[in-house]
Amino acid sequence: MRVRILYHDHCFDGAASAAYFSRFAEDKFYPGAEFCYTGMAHKASQLFEPELFDGDVNAIVDFKYSTDPRVTWWFDHHQSAFLSPEDASHYREDTSGRKMFDPTFRSCTKYIATVAREKFGYDPADLHDLVHWADIVDGALYKDPEEAVEMRSAATQLTLVIEGSKGSETVQKIIRMMQRQKLDEIIANPEIRSVYEPLYERHLRSIDIIREQASFEKGVVYFDLVGHELEGHNKFIPYYLYPQSTYTVSVSTSSFRTKVSVGSNPWVKEPLKYNLATICERYGGGGHPKVGAISFPIGAVDDARQAAHEIAAELRT
Repeated sequence: MRVRILYHDHCFDGAASAAYFSRFAEDKFYPGAEFCYTGMAHKASQLFEPELFDGDVNAIVDFKYSTDPRVTWWFDHHQSAFLSPEDASHYREDTSGRKMFDPTFRSCTKYIATVAREKFGYDPADLHDLVHWADIVDGALYKDPEEAVEMRSAATQLTLVIEGSKGSETVQKIIRMMQRQKLDEIIANPEIRSVYEPLYERHLRSIDIIREQASFEKGVVYFDLVGHELEGHNKFIPYYLYPQSTYTVSVSTSSFRTKVSVGSNPWVKEPLKYNLATICERYGGGGHPKVGAISFPIGAVDDARQAAHEIAAELRT
């Protein structure tokens, strides 16, 4: 039997969700199955091609909903989980008991673990640390910007590898390792370490580049990384550099999209005025109330910059 898992690629919570679901699915439902992984990215074009669902069992974790009848399992926690009202209606009409959505969870990993425990009686103690760190990383629950940016823990170092490595091969190796190994064992693995070291040097350079490119006005940090090839940079750097900031808006490019990222300072004292996912949804993006993004086609830099400037101006009010 083949179990195909589509997960949010280059995302710690996406990888951890795939790892936790794999352990759960194999232990409870599909012993001895072959598990295969497909990393998904938010793009301006259609997200789900029919050939993606080639398993006897197909699952989507930490990513948008698909109405394809071959999807067996689905878990997500993003406010913008549905591409259309019709998709949302399709989800509400599902009677399988294996399509799960709850945007109140900070991480999809914690959501999967909660459902596995409460509905299926599954709670492996050796994965508790993975769930703990997925909630910290995806929920931005670091105690301060230094913990997030200076990368002294195994989880933050693995986050750098997951977000910054090229292709999906390294991430999928980590997904398989996460199912049975502790995070400090994974980052100590020579193969993973060899990926981490140059990425860490790049991370240090990215701090300097963002410092040079960023402007700060009325609580909003704005920077444009087009031409600097820093897709996947640490999103807490702006708050490390500008701890007094409330929001950040940035533009970047990659091999498959032009991206506008919108975030909020996890350590800000006053309540946030804006739902960032709702703002991003106006431009075809989405996310969570405190962090969102918009994907534009390759080359659509002017459109992305216009959206970013409009959003930054709104947040400054």
